[in-house]
Amino acid sequence: MNAATAEDLLAPAAPAALAEPSRAVLQQQVVQALQEVMPPDAVLYTPEDTTPYECDGLTAYRQRPLVVVLPQTEAHVQAVLATCHRLGVPVVARGAGTGLSGGAMPHHLGVTLSLARFNQILKVDPVSRTAVVQCGVRNLAISEAASPLGLYYAPDPSSQIACTIGGNVAENSGGVHCLKYGLTLHNIVKVTGFTITGERIEFGSDALDTPGFDLLSLVIGSEGMLAITTEVTVKLIPKPQLARCIMASFDDIRKAGEAVAAVIAAGIIPAGLEMMDGPMTAAVEDYVHADYDLSAAAILLCESDGTPEEVEEEIGRMSEVLRDCGATAIAVSRDEAQRLKFWSGRKNAFPASGRISPDYMCMDSTIPRKRLADILQAISEMEKKYQLRCLNVFHAGDGNLHPLILFDANDPDQLHRCELFGADILETSVAMGGTVTGEHGVGIEKVNSMCVQFSAEENEQMFGVKRAFDRQGLLNPGKVIPTLNRCAEYGKMLVRAGQIKHPDLPRF
Repeated sequence: MNAATAEDLLAPAAPAALAEPSRAVLQQQVVQALQEVMPPDAVLYTPEDTTPYECDGLTAYRQRPLVVVLPQTEAHVQAVLATCHRLGVPVVARGAGTGLSGGAMPHHLGVTLSLARFNQILKVDPVSRTAVVQCGVRNLAISEAASPLGLYYAPDPSSQIACTIGGNVAENSGGVHCLKYGLTLHNIVKVTGFTITGERIEFGSDALDTPGFDLLSLVIGSEGMLAITTEVTVKLIPKPQLARCIMASFDDIRKAGEAVAAVIAAGIIPAGLEMMDGPMTAAVEDYVHADYDLSAAAILLCESDGTPEEVEEEIGRMSEVLRDCGATAIAVSRDEAQRLKFWSGRKNAFPASGRISPDYMCMDSTIPRKRLADILQAISEMEKKYQLRCLNVFHAGDGNLHPLILFDANDPDQLHRCELFGADILETSVAMGGTVTGEHGVGIEKVNSMCVQFSAEENEQMFGVKRAFDRQGLLNPGKVIPTLNRCAEYGKMLVRAGQIKHPDLPRF
């Protein structure tokens, strides 16, 4: 990704009409129009009020929004969208701000629509095993509300204590148990929201099937570009009777990667199958003291859940496969406390990395499971090339990588090298048969790397879908789908940087 300011990154999709009268004049017009349809305290526009919204979890890029609006009802959302559509003003939806790809970073001439006040669980139905929740409800809060009924919501991103269901829908989030229980897409029944014109729209249905096209699959993972989500109906599943976790140590990263593929090839689908390399294990152990093996080059966490009999049988089978693949040590959780202790390290990988570096950029790509060792070797070589450290943690079971590149954002050269490092990881992932994103979305972080994944014709098809919902391009503009000009400039930048490693991939 070429080093650029947030404004540069967002500018290409800004409507021409907003090119620049004056930001102050435009702000005054927008504030006045919004105050006519919203309570006065729900419209924020002073620097001290809008600065907290200038970025999400991708803190390397920041942009103060023109206005922030805090709706509390669907009527408010509808009125804000209709007003912004009439004025031709961009709108960026924001939940908890835990996203890692800049998907919620504001537009400098637009409105940030904060949905934090939509935080009510409206209904938990044990008969249909569903819950109806507002978009600002925290992921973990759904399972907490369903727990007395013996149910829970399966997708569990590491940020589940803070991230909201609306953001999960936008990014199609997964988590450590998505291998067995699926991503957000597989655990949602219906999404309700509004188009940019303020028209109410529903995706999916309460029935087992939806008449017409399956637009639910389209809106989940669309990163706020098609509609604003306000309400979600999620599936709930019974809590397993028992869960136990294996911690397996390996003295070689390649053996650990091959073990992942071997477990799946044996016909076993673990509840969770995660991998951490040695540097990440050390960082995590120093932070949460999860009793990780610090002598290992890599560790695997393999979980089984179900009835006691099912768990005992599956733990035995997995242990045998792991030993055959060269595991140097295997520890199985004795009880629930130790199981949670094993997982506490994996769940705290990101904050643990933040303790040892001023900043980090968390990448997110996917590769075929059989290439895990290859990508780790490639990343090791990139560390030398870009002179930056990288800690690696994986949803290994489904090949979803989360390399964390450590750098100091106060040093422009380090930031630039970090961007090139990240772009290299993404390009290499695609060349190995993978994708530029798994569950964190594209946002602004990977919009250039979409040029590597998709051809100009494919990107234009995606623009066609967006235009069907948002003809003026006002919802979350400048993100996710690269323009032809952007891809051309990105290709030139890679040439200048000497980084055209796979010339057969699309990028011009």
